[in-house]
Amino acid sequence: MADPKGFLNHGREIAKTRPVEERVKDWNEVYQPGSLLPIISKQASRCMDCGIPFCHNGCPLGNLIPEWNDYAYREDWTEASERLHATNNFPEFTGRLCPAPCEAACVLGINQQPVTIKNVEVSIIDKAWDAGDVTPQAPERLSGKTVAVIGSGPAGLAAAQQLTRAGHTVAVYERADRIGGLLRYGIPEFKMEKRHINRRIEQMRAEGTKFRTEVEIGRDIDAAKLRRRYDAVVIAAGATTSRDLPVPGRELNGVHYAMEYLPLANKVQEGDLTVSPITAEGKHVVVIGGGDTGADCVGTAHRQGALSVTQLEIMPKPGEERNPGQPWPTFPMLYKVTSAHEEGGERVYSVSTTHFEGDEDGNVQWLHLVEVEFKDGKLEQKPGTERKIPAQLVTLAMGFTGTDQENGLVEQFGLELDARGNVARDADFATNVPGVYVAGDAGRGQSLIVWAIAEGRSAARGVDRFLTGASALPAPIKPTDRALTV
Repeated sequence: MADPKGFLNHGREIAKTRPVEERVKDWNEVYQPGSLLPIISKQASRCMDCGIPFCHNGCPLGNLIPEWNDYAYREDWTEASERLHATNNFPEFTGRLCPAPCEAACVLGINQQPVTIKNVEVSIIDKAWDAGDVTPQAPERLSGKTVAVIGSGPAGLAAAQQLTRAGHTVAVYERADRIGGLLRYGIPEFKMEKRHINRRIEQMRAEGTKFRTEVEIGRDIDAAKLRRRYDAVVIAAGATTSRDLPVPGRELNGVHYAMEYLPLANKVQEGDLTVSPITAEGKHVVVIGGGDTGADCVGTAHRQGALSVTQLEIMPKPGEERNPGQPWPTFPMLYKVTSAHEEGGERVYSVSTTHFEGDEDGNVQWLHLVEVEFKDGKLEQKPGTERKIPAQLVTLAMGFTGTDQENGLVEQFGLELDARGNVARDADFATNVPGVYVAGDAGRGQSLIVWAIAEGRSAARGVDRFLTGASALPAPIKPTDRALTV
């Protein structure tokens, strides 16, 4: 193990962020470059090398966390990278974007602050890239089998990389103009600079994976024709149908889904646009939804020069410590202050939007809300609490309801859906259509990046076995597996 007394001798230290007044003027990642390496060995030494490492169960990838913590403590970055990549195709993505259920399950977290697992992870992979330890892993021989992967988010990319390395010829189809899915256009640059995606794509190209952008299966190519062209298909199209808010005034100009707003800001950073057509500059902004996507909207609005930013959440404000109903090692619902929240704005809990009010030109100007409370297990409005707040830009960040069914993909394949509207699959991630598999949010529903990568890896094993009769690829999860909850 690492330092046997590390958890006794060292407290938790996390990556330092750049000053707020500096970072809101640019779109670079919020963390101070190089701030982790001086402290990361001590932080890795806090890992207790538990007899039963619950962090393995907290992470659906089954990351070998105590092992790479030990290597990081000893500053053996090459071996640390090897152990990290043994279970995770893209640790630079998860190390920046995952909410870290592994840390919630850390045994040290029973009575202390848990190990900074995410920070150790991102330090290892950044060091590996700098040292040239991340290289293409082309297959030794080709199988002669072909696979189409629909969608280039984390699930699709993980499945594609695994299947390419297994020797199959893989083509990834993406309806956007660049590869990456929500990683590319849903995650703001200040949370993850897109150079991290770009160099992974180049690695995958060198391994043999093919990429086809601006091709939407169901519209540009008939899904049934695609199935006949390839030996197998993996659907990793995500759960991209945004949850709407059907209240009076929803049709007003200035009320947008978060996924209408965020991609345009990213396109400005890609150089496609000079100014976003939907901008917060000089406006009072209201974000409806208290999750990570809502926080992304908050941070984006700050950088665009919003007059004010208010984030609304229908649920009560979470506590700052675990409540008895969410004991260790489950993932607790805690009050979380992201980097975007550090930059300003107001957060309002236990409120519901009743309607929007616009001007004579049809532009939203006000948002009317009311306080709510739980009574007998139901949310009810509190009389006399109605009020309105200024809103010239409203973003709806209330999550997603399922995969896109309007583009024809589900119908053309003839896919069966489960009770929640997701694509149904069996224990091997296979759909009801022979040779067609599903991975990620399209089959699981809206979830975390670690679950998406784990599903991509697991679906790849099912496809490999379908094509060859057997598979040595790892399958970290089953379709029925769920996060640690009570």
